[in-house]
Amino acid sequence: MVSKSSPADSTPLLVMRGIRKFFGATAALDGVDFDVRAGEVHALVGENGSGKSTLMKIVSGAEKPDAGAMLLDGLPYRPRSPLEARRSGVGMIYQELSLAPHLTVEENISLGVEETRWGIVSREKARARARAALERLGHADLPLDEPVRNLGVSGRQIVEIARAVASGCRVLVLDEPTSSLGGEDVRRLFDLVRALKRNGHAIVYISHALEEIKETADRVTVLRDGRVAGGGRVADLSLDEIVRLMIGRRVEQLYPRSHRRPGEIILELKGLVGAGKPREASLELRRGEILGVAGLLGSGRTELVRTIFGLAPVRAGTIRAGAYVGPASPVLRWAQGVGLVSEDRAGEGVALKLDVGANITLSRLERLGPAGIVLPRRQAEEAAAWIERLGIRCRGPFQRVGRLSGGNQQKVALARLLYHDVDVLLLDEPTRGIDVASKAQIYELVDQLAAGAGAAGGRQRAVLMVSSYFPELLGVCDRIAVMSRGTLGPARPVGEWNEASLMLAAAGVEPR
Repeated sequence: MVSKSSPADSTPLLVMRGIRKFFGATAALDGVDFDVRAGEVHALVGENGSGKSTLMKIVSGAEKPDAGAMLLDGLPYRPRSPLEARRSGVGMIYQELSLAPHLTVEENISLGVEETRWGIVSREKARARARAALERLGHADLPLDEPVRNLGVSGRQIVEIARAVASGCRVLVLDEPTSSLGGEDVRRLFDLVRALKRNGHAIVYISHALEEIKETADRVTVLRDGRVAGGGRVADLSLDEIVRLMIGRRVEQLYPRSHRRPGEIILELKGLVGAGKPREASLELRRGEILGVAGLLGSGRTELVRTIFGLAPVRAGTIRAGAYVGPASPVLRWAQGVGLVSEDRAGEGVALKLDVGANITLSRLERLGPAGIVLPRRQAEEAAAWIERLGIRCRGPFQRVGRLSGGNQQKVALARLLYHDVDVLLLDEPTRGIDVASKAQIYELVDQLAAGAGAAGGRQRAVLMVSSYFPELLGVCDRIAVMSRGTLGPARPVGEWNEASLMLAAAGVEPR
């Protein structure tokens, strides 16, 4: 575990006081104070729109504050660009890494800080610089001549951080660093954070995963509506208190549970075998229930829902959706009342270059005009109803989805299923990478769908929810089955599970 001994008696390396930033008449930041010390991890949390990104863009030189002051090493700091910020010693490690995949590890680390003589790059000095940076991070084993495209996500992340270290950055901002990592890679990242602390770096850690904050951070600052809502030493704050500061409600209030009446079986798998995974899966999903599928990265949980939806082939066994049994494709599954929200939100969940209205309605265009013609006004009217119902924060049906926050993009993906009026919702990691407030709204929506609230005639839906985040499965599901090494175990009532037993089952450990 990362040390919690914050150097409280040391002078902050980076200080921000009274930072204000306006976009038109909207105050994105309204007098924010923030600081971070050498050898410390200071977590910055808040829901989407709270001001985190704007504050860090100011730190990294991508935005300029309208008011307030910053100090770096006790001297005035006001970078005019990200390059100037990096040269001053402040590095931003974004969620989407900015590496040159065709270049080697050494070339990426040295990029922008090459030592030259008469215009010729000194290869020897570049290698020495790259090797020294990796050694400081405890990853001297990373091959310098390996093209970055051949590395996994965690390896690329190491290269990105090493590049910042090699350029002399003492303040590092890590933006959602574990969003694309599995369990073992997350542990490697935490080891990397320990190494950075030991080397005296000041680390700003941004994450929606509050358990990570408890694991890694010394202090936490909570932003809400552009202001500091509170914070302090992580050891002195519970998760419940951090959530309450973020959204004004307690942890146990995140998981609403309406009265549900499980009805007829609406989705049934018998001995299902896919292409590689799943190796074997059987389950019954009833109308009016939320059935969770827990599993670790690589367990086959995503392959399971993709096989059900017709995105992957069935090698053996059967899938019954409603009254239909037999081969299927995504088009047929839509027609049978089965919809999928993919875990790959940017790649498959939404069409980033299309507007909100098109994303919501694209699976069922025949309702939008005669003879296959899409009438823009009718499309906008249909989309506007779902925008209002789901509380999607956007400028309207014609705003491009790529401009929305992750939480609002996820609501658009869910709105498509509701517009299509599906009976079975396959939700693969529906809350990954979104803030706590958006998670709470999605949990409430899923609960209402299973309970039949707001549906015509009180029609209950069936929800199959796949997640590696066990607390949400325990909070919202009626039954949970565990996927381990490609095999789906039996579904048991949620009351028979806890986080420890789910983890043991996911790891393939037999209960004693």
